[in-house]
Amino acid sequence: MEKHNELPIPDAARFDKDALELVRVWAAGGKQLATVATNIWEDPAAWGIMLVDLARHVADSYARDEGRDTKEVLDRIKQGFDVEWENPTDKPNGM
Repeated sequence: MEKHNELPIPDAARFDKDALELVRVWAAGGKQLATVATNIWEDPAAWGIMLVDLARHVADSYARDEGRDTKEVLDRIKQGFDVEWENPTDKPNGM
């Protein structure tokens, strides 16, 4: 199968025989599509921790790549999260 528009796998994950992919998210056909490994953690609160860690990675990338303020980026991410939480723009269909 041909790979297209995929992000690179970090070396630490590629070479760790115990590494697990947690989630794969795509933008396709005007929608967001996701495959999620919900069998990884028993407590769903672990996903909250992962999502906050992910937001921090995103903010760090904006700071590094565009010189933006990390706190401002995190605040903006949280604003988007809160708006989407209250008024979802999409309905998950499970996968």
